[in-house]
Amino acid sequence: MATFKGPVFKLNNGIEMPGFGFGVFRSEPEQTVNAVQSAVANGYRLIDTAAAYMNEQQVGEAVRASGVPREDIFVTTKVWMTDYGYDQTLHAFDRSLRKLGFDYLDLYLTHWPVPSAFDETVASYRAAMKLVEEGRVRAIGVCNFSSAHLRNLIEQTGHIPAVNQIEVHPFFTQKELREADGKLGIVTQAWSPIGGIKRDGEKAKASGRVLDPLSHPGVAQLAAKYGKSPAQIILRWQIQIGTCPIPKSVRQERIAENIDIFSFALAADEVQAISALDTGERGGPDPELVSPQTFPLTTHD
Repeated sequence: MATFKGPVFKLNNGIEMPGFGFGVFRSEPEQTVNAVQSAVANGYRLIDTAAAYMNEQQVGEAVRASGVPREDIFVTTKVWMTDYGYDQTLHAFDRSLRKLGFDYLDLYLTHWPVPSAFDETVASYRAAMKLVEEGRVRAIGVCNFSSAHLRNLIEQTGHIPAVNQIEVHPFFTQKELREADGKLGIVTQAWSPIGGIKRDGEKAKASGRVLDPLSHPGVAQLAAKYGKSPAQIILRWQIQIGTCPIPKSVRQERIAENIDIFSFALAADEVQAISALDTGERGGPDPELVSPQTFPLTTHD
């Protein structure tokens, strides 16, 4: 069985988290078990799911079938906006844990900040704090929070999230937010780390513009130089700028390829060149505008 060879982050509560993970965003349930099993076999030790992805049950099944002890796999899930509020989040956590089939979770994240109902967001985070106190979750954090959202949350709860999972890729590097996370001792986790959201996201489809970091000539040139794929170049860039990328795939060859990035390193000027591709335009939703009304999804059975 392959073992994890990448970096490890020590979170702000002392818990260790693998610095490279596997995402299952919108992976179909029938594909998720094989994908996660393949990821674990290839050395991934962080699996990221969410109540809204509708595949928590399959993630749990794959982890149990992997042959790797549960304590050696770091599992993350997230509470969805329609379950915000203190009691609602506690119930949502119970539901997620039941679907996963675990008796504890490594990381529990608040999925969006919902500025239009931030009191409910804070209440959910307080519920997550209680879960940590009870030993049911090892660490908690947030997704898609701006610096202002983080300051507001910390002021109201007195608690600093361990992780902020945000959109980061060469065309949207979020340098200032990553630096703000770092100053607070928060690990930045990168969703859509190779820029798939720019290629496949709703904004790209609506505009007809396809902006794909994988096809950028500068990335292709580096891929040729190092004998790696464009995706491997971008994921290596993520590691070197200090994020924890969580690429998603259901293809076994791509799953194996994505994690094969620890035998080479980009030069400092090459890292800077990729960072300079930043357009300042996100591919995903604007966190200031997201709410249960804009994404009316229910995660209940």
